[in-house]
Amino acid sequence: MKKSNKKGEVRQKMKLLLKKDDVVEVISGKDKGTTGKILSIDRYNARVIVEGVNIVTKHVKPTQAGQEGRIEKFEAPIHYSNVLLFCKESGKGERLKIRINDDKSKTRMFAKSDIAVD
Repeated sequence: MKKSNKKGEVRQKMKLLLKKDDVVEVISGKDKGTTGKILSIDRYNARVIVEGVNIVTKHVKPTQAGQEGRIEKFEAPIHYSNVLLFCKESGKGERLKIRINDDKSKTRMFAKSDIAVD
């Protein structure tokens, strides 16, 4: 399904090497250095939601009579370029590369340590 913006232009899905449930490290912003699991990915806007990162508060008004207002805290999306996949071997975030095997299958690898991700 293709999405279009207000001007009627069709937006393209970005091809990202990150996947849901990957453990990533934040490399910039207020949460720099923290690690967390990817909860969701927005490929149209190139943003990811990481567990425990970029927590924002939202003040919600009561919608019905007798209901109380509340303050909600939730994870806001951050740009995918601000995260790196976390390598347990080296203990830090590393870039990814794709290795094409002899049988034409693709494998995600860490760029520096040359270890397979999956």
